Amino acid sequence: MNSQYPWGVATATGVGSHPGEDHAEAVRVVLGESPALPYLPELPARGVGADMVGRTASLLLEMPVEVQPSGWRFADRPGRDLKRARDHLIRDLDALEEAAQGYEGPFKIQVCGPWTLAGAVELRHGDKTLADPGAVRDLVESLAEGLAAHVADVRRRVPGASQIVVQIDEPGLPGVLAGTVPTASGFGRLAAVDRQVAADRLGAVFPAGTFAVVHCCAPAVPFRVLRAAGAAGVSLDAHLLNRRDEDAIGETVEAGTALFLGVVPGVDARLPDVGVVAGPAVELWRRLGFPAATLASQVVLTPACGLAGASPAYARAALATCRKAARVLQDDPGE
Repeated sequence: MNSQYPWGVATATGVGSHPGEDHAEAVRVVLGESPALPYLPELPARGVGADMVGRTASLLLEMPVEVQPSGWRFADRPGRDLKRARDHLIRDLDALEEAAQGYEGPFKIQVCGPWTLAGAVELRHGDKTLADPGAVRDLVESLAEGLAAHVADVRRRVPGASQIVVQIDEPGLPGVLAGTVPTASGFGRLAAVDRQVAADRLGAVFPAGTFAVVHCCAPAVPFRVLRAAGAAGVSLDAHLLNRRDEDAIGETVEAGTALFLGVVPGVDARLPDVGVVAGPAVELWRRLGFPAATLASQVVLTPACGLAGASPAYARAALATCRKAARVLQDDPGE
């Protein structure tokens, strides 16, 4: 194993979400098909509180949330929506603790990042949290504390976890930086956030002693902001990359940052031969001029995004295909 990364060579994993409502089965699928870097799956089909935003909001300390017709909003006191979200997470962790007995190796969890959360959760009076820098600061502090407690709980439940990989989901970050996030009314746009402020706030939620990976499955991944935040890895959809990104990607790779490359669709599709699946990673490495010998340790293959919109059979097949394609990065890296 390369000591720089907590996983071995030729590793694949999933982004996080799974179809259906049977969490125990989803955990079994993950442990079976992504054994080198398993993760705690999320099942948003279960409804309120199982979604990415509600699930992460349930980790916040002293900032209760509730569901309004417009979506999640901060509330005066904890209510049934928050209880439902916390109950989902507790059941998920109970199922994980049972299924992962005897597991040893790195383990991944996922949470919604502070900027995407701030663009999704409204303040009590209706504006988005993102509109109020003071509220964003409070959100970041609360999330940092809640996430640290969550990591400690996962460590206790999976004592064989050699390292916790924390994936911070920030699909909304490019819009936050570009000033394209709509106001709560939908008639305006919120001001763009300074890139250094964005990096500082994002980095503030990375738990100490973990390997932080930021996932952004949107176009225009802000590589330099993620590096400035201190991200040890960047997770993205390989098919959304273009040649304009390659200078920033090259700097990211040269700095030792891991790349989680999404190489198969997140929804049902025909899965090609594993050599074709591995192709975008092999070709990117070759174009950037990096040695083929480092590809299989620095790059982890994943589906392009979460699998919540897929069928259960496809979700399993997509993870299996990524696992087999990762071996191509080691056995035939295209030197």
